[in-house]
Amino acid sequence: MQVAQNKMVAVDYKLTVDGQIADQSRPGQPLEFIFGTGMLLPKFEAAIEGKEPGEKVAFTLEPKDGYGEVIAEAIVELPKTIFMVDGKVAEDILFEGSQIPMADAQGNRMIGLVKEVKEEAVVMDFNHPMAGKTLNFEVEVISVRDVTPEDLQGNCSCGHCGGECGEGDCEGHDHEGCDCGHCH
Repeated sequence: MQVAQNKMVAVDYKLTVDGQIADQSRPGQPLEFIFGTGMLLPKFEAAIEGKEPGEKVAFTLEPKDGYGEVIAEAIVELPKTIFMVDGKVAEDILFEGSQIPMADAQGNRMIGLVKEVKEEAVVMDFNHPMAGKTLNFEVEVISVRDVTPEDLQGNCSCGHCGGECGEGDCEGHDHEGCDCGHCH
């Protein structure tokens, strides 16, 4: 059976960025997803469409086809006072490289990366961690099958959230701390 719209597909993959392995499936735990439902990057799906189990493909996605370019407006300076917990600034989380879950004015959850800690402010980057990066994939199709009713219950199989997101539909669900790029 070939990889096609609305088929359950399992792949082993390795993502290399800047010469380093950025993410990969675990041995015996392929990434499973319903093809064509927007769970993965469109160009990733296009690269494996029509492939059969056992076929391998290697491809490169430029930033525009991956997670976009770095958006300068998504790097902001915030007052340290917004990081107060019980009347004190939460210094234990304010260090360069720290990822902090936050929400915007509309309540949308996002992860901010601390770029710099200043005397009275914190420079935060809200770009996707892979924004501006060229993504090099090596993928092997492990299996292709028809979707079952159980598959439609929305369990995530990226491995970063324990295998089951428990929030119903993975589409639109933010897997906090999951940066695999397969979950939304």
